Amino acid sequence: MENSHFSSSSMERVNFRTKVISKHLNQENPTFNYSLLQSFPCLSYNPPEFSEPFSVFDIKEMRKLLDGYNLQERDWLFGLMLQSNLFNTKVRGGKVFVCPDYDQSKEQQREITMRRIGYLMQNGVFERWLTGKGPEDELRKFDFVDVVGIFDHSLKIKLGVHFFLWGGAIKFFGTQRHHDKWLRDTENYVVKGCFAMTELGHGSNVRGIETVTTYDSSTREFVINTPCESAQKYWIGGAANHATHTVVFSQLHIDGKNQGVHAFIAQIRDENGNICPNIRIADCGHKIGLNGVDNGRIWFDNVRVPRENLLNSVADVSPNGKYLTAIKDPDQRFAAFMAPLTSGRVTIAVSATYSAKIGLATALRYSLTRRAFSVTPNGPEVLILDYPSHQRRLLPLLAKTYAMSFASNYLKKIYVKRTPEMNKVIHVISSAFKATASWHNMRTLQECREACGGQGLKTENRVGQLKGEFDVQSTFEGDNNVLMQQVSKALLGEYVTAKRSKKPFKGLGLEHMNNSRPVVPSQLKSSAMRQSQFQNDIFCLRERDLLERFAAEVSLCQSQGKSKEYAFTLNYQLAEDLGRAFSDRAVLHTFLEAEATVTSGPLKDILGLVRSMYVLVTLEEDVAFLRYGYLSTDNAAVVRKEVANLCSELRPHALSLVSSFGIPDAFLGPIAFNWVEVNVWSSEQN
Repeated sequence: MENSHFSSSSMERVNFRTKVISKHLNQENPTFNYSLLQSFPCLSYNPPEFSEPFSVFDIKEMRKLLDGYNLQERDWLFGLMLQSNLFNTKVRGGKVFVCPDYDQSKEQQREITMRRIGYLMQNGVFERWLTGKGPEDELRKFDFVDVVGIFDHSLKIKLGVHFFLWGGAIKFFGTQRHHDKWLRDTENYVVKGCFAMTELGHGSNVRGIETVTTYDSSTREFVINTPCESAQKYWIGGAANHATHTVVFSQLHIDGKNQGVHAFIAQIRDENGNICPNIRIADCGHKIGLNGVDNGRIWFDNVRVPRENLLNSVADVSPNGKYLTAIKDPDQRFAAFMAPLTSGRVTIAVSATYSAKIGLATALRYSLTRRAFSVTPNGPEVLILDYPSHQRRLLPLLAKTYAMSFASNYLKKIYVKRTPEMNKVIHVISSAFKATASWHNMRTLQECREACGGQGLKTENRVGQLKGEFDVQSTFEGDNNVLMQQVSKALLGEYVTAKRSKKPFKGLGLEHMNNSRPVVPSQLKSSAMRQSQFQNDIFCLRERDLLERFAAEVSLCQSQGKSKEYAFTLNYQLAEDLGRAFSDRAVLHTFLEAEATVTSGPLKDILGLVRSMYVLVTLEEDVAFLRYGYLSTDNAAVVRKEVANLCSELRPHALSLVSSFGIPDAFLGPIAFNWVEVNVWSSEQN
């Protein structure tokens, strides 16, 4: 049999290869026999819109709920980008797509990013981003950044460094003289700014930075110096190629006394792009993502800047060298410097959520047209989203993404309407939501990449590439683990204050601590698990119990002579559990608030399913519910089964739920649509 088989099919292959090699050696062009392909039936693509159930809820209304603000302006900006070849428009499978050109060198990516910024500026996108007044202008800025980030994270970060970090520092740390001199020129890109805070030796611990600034009263200048290699400014976006100016964070020494971290304006390049005297700049090099951002390193060799370049809203230095501040406590002074930086965490939480939406919209659309295996002998292949295991991979992440959308909208709303009294609340919530959303995004993108199989590896399909582009979010603007510990410390502070003063808890959503301890039923049933009351109770129970445990452990350590800081360090596991508990409960509250605004029955019904999925999958996945006894093992098993039930109930709504994201087709990957047509031979030739 083996010889017979070889003499037929194997010999045919040998003859075919011989002919190809012969033609190659004779410099002939081999012709491809298309009939070999045409003689076999090809898998046909059917758009999911033709086969999926008709939406039972209004997709446009759902999008309003998810995006929250400025829908028309968002769509205008989407269209503006589609009109220009600067955004790398390509036709794939009969549809137009835009996708950043990741196959280019970092130098090319940096250059095209700046050209795109120029195009957006010429079309009025940045109007009033810094000179505007009121929450409406600020919300418009946030929403435009969302749209830009859907196209390319590098473009979003490049704008974020210039407007939110450099521009925000001028606006919040500076006073009127700085606003008059710098804000409009920043808005018009006459000045290109960067933000020099992070150093080689210090990232999260800003108080430990080593750059030193002294004051020379004879010339009325500040002198900025990098005293050692670990003090070099590191990962400074914009520094390597384009920035003309920077805000330098430095220890301010006056008369030999260190007054702590302060911020100064320094010019690092002239109008022709030449590096200024006494400034050294080096490139941070190629990265796993964000190569459209020119991260650089900066050294200051006794750089002199005018006295007026101190950003003096918190503290000032008189012409004769006297240190002046209304905030005498160094800790409070440092906190005042850090407070305005929450805008970065706000934009990260939002952009991480939109990144997850891109991944889910692409992976779920693909799973609604891709088939694999059959469940009956000789039966048709089955859509992969009809497999319960595939539903379990993607639909809980879809529910969590909805929850993070409502959380992000809430965060934007309280940020643009902030008052000085709200600074602490915004710091805590933005820290929690930034960590939660960015962790969720990375997990979602990984699952979506795997759910797309080999197609998920292709850059043009976006999902895999987004992992590298967004990975940085877990550590910049505050390492997620550190941020979660800050959240727990803030909660502990509220707890101690309430207990000492014997006053009710007020703020940070901790009012539930004033009520009696929630009780979880000994035997959970489906109807109870889907009730918002139960969902709120069990989230509040976890947060309450962990806060009490954390407070007790820290108190015990202190009673044994350990410092409060060391007590925090020893109890980091409880702190991390508590941070997650706070974030999950706060996210749930934003979900419930969004639901409360809905009057449509079908919309309310589907939101109830999505919310239940968000809560129950959190109960299933966070081991704290079992570890601390909030769920019995029997109830945990019931929760797991209910998650599977919710998957099957959400399955018919999958297309409608991702369509409600409002992301134009052109900003998804081709795999989300006719992936057969995208990969045909003729498309390769074109």
